[in-house]
Amino acid sequence: MRASRLLASAALVLAVSTSACRKSQAQGTASPQDCVRVADDWGADGTVPFTVDVVAEGLQVPWGIAWLPGGDALVTERPGRIRLLKAGVLQSKPVATVRITEAAEGGLLGIAAHPDFATNRQVYVYVTTDASGRDENRVERWTLSEDHTTATFDRVIFSGIPSATYHDGGRLRFGPDGMLYAGTGDARDPDRSQDVKDSAGKLLRLTPEGQVPQDNPFPGSPAFLIGLRNLQGWDWKDAATLYITDHGPSGETLRRGHDEISLARPGANLGWPGIYSCELHEGQVTPSLTFADAMPPGGAALYTGTSIPEWTGSLLVGTLGSRHLHRVEFASDNPARVARHEVYLRDTYGRLREVVMGPDGHLYVTTSNCDGRGDCGPQKDLILRLRR
Repeated sequence: MRASRLLASAALVLAVSTSACRKSQAQGTASPQDCVRVADDWGADGTVPFTVDVVAEGLQVPWGIAWLPGGDALVTERPGRIRLLKAGVLQSKPVATVRITEAAEGGLLGIAAHPDFATNRQVYVYVTTDASGRDENRVERWTLSEDHTTATFDRVIFSGIPSATYHDGGRLRFGPDGMLYAGTGDARDPDRSQDVKDSAGKLLRLTPEGQVPQDNPFPGSPAFLIGLRNLQGWDWKDAATLYITDHGPSGETLRRGHDEISLARPGANLGWPGIYSCELHEGQVTPSLTFADAMPPGGAALYTGTSIPEWTGSLLVGTLGSRHLHRVEFASDNPARVARHEVYLRDTYGRLREVVMGPDGHLYVTTSNCDGRGDCGPQKDLILRLRR
């Protein structure tokens, strides 16, 4: 009888798993069968040729890039400086110095320009700072001068994002819907990622004024995606579909490694801290690609240029500990299934942080070798441009 019950239970589990897998395939999401787990190293070296230009040097942990109309760009340095890249030349004087609390992975992190920057000259930054004697992350808005050389503080638009020594998130992006998206970390408390009322471990969606949009997937909550550990990279495949990169555990729940690349839609639960590797949990997203060893991933961008046509539509991900640029190509019949993935710039420029498309159609990448975990040489950190 016991054996019969065990067989019946196993059959039920298999039926539920099979049903869930079929459902996930029909919805264009990953299933455990689709999920690619890289057990050793990172993947094969890519063979697509390209040229790397050093656009700027002498930076200290350039964390984010915001392109402005006309081709200028603002670059954040984690110690608290906003720098100007004007006509392709890094200006020596900072545009502004932002007050920060320096705590390992915190500081001045992401930056984004308002979609109507041409008329309002507003930019947004994600910053770790002191709030009445307690560290927190928050989103501030600044106004840039007409010549782009100085900026003045406007106001805090969203505050109270938990901060910790590690897992601070920090990326900012405006979406195709004109809303501001902010990636946060779990602040070293994994269970906060599953609480929709808590801003830790989320992709937040805000209006440009810092309000919660009425059409957010969790009513009254700024959360757009939940179940994230330390979100630093994402991009939109279309208005309702995103590719997400997330850091795996480094000892929590007695697990390590398994950084993830996943496809997600509004309201999705990316599964932290429950999902590990290619597991299937009902109601949570199984990763498309995961790595047994820790990468971990930095910024990410879908390649939309024409200079390197072989990359068109691929997700390009900067990696920190593994020190390379990862390219992921997805299947045409299922955007969550990996068709190919490969490694570029392996151990060439060190730790790679921001990855973003420029208005010229080229991919731009920043190094993060002066963050205390890399080799900060005489050139310090760089901004790289990748082209044919």
